[in-house]
Amino acid sequence: MTVVRLATTLFAATVLAACSSTASRIDDQKATFDTYSAEMQQKIREGKVDVGFTQEQVRLSLGEPTRRYTQQTAAGQSEVWAYGKSGPTFSFGLGAGSFGSGVGGGVGLGTSTGGNSDDKMRVTFEGGKVTAVERTQ
Repeated sequence: MTVVRLATTLFAATVLAACSSTASRIDDQKATFDTYSAEMQQKIREGKVDVGFTQEQVRLSLGEPTRRYTQQTAAGQSEVWAYGKSGPTFSFGLGAGSFGSGVGGGVGLGTSTGGNSDDKMRVTFEGGKVTAVERTQ
């Protein structure tokens, strides 16, 4: 198997394993999903969230957040779920050894969020309900 074919196979396997789709999350929670209004179900299917959503509804719509943190405001403490612009990354490297005649190579595959600046969305909860949704442009 060539290096390119191996890298392609690893890339595809990582993408499939790392992602759960909205449809698969709905299928896993079908009984709960069916209790929501038609309007709520449509928003979840479209991967949208809105003020008033519960944490369960946000999870169905967007999946697990990239990171979670709390913030203290004048109104009290809130929980923030951040969704990063993560995606598969690919790298390839070659190396040579000076001790004898050694040559090596490697292929790397992973996901990276790159920190706070890569957040594509932040969802703020107070009392278990969404009170704010921030999206980057």
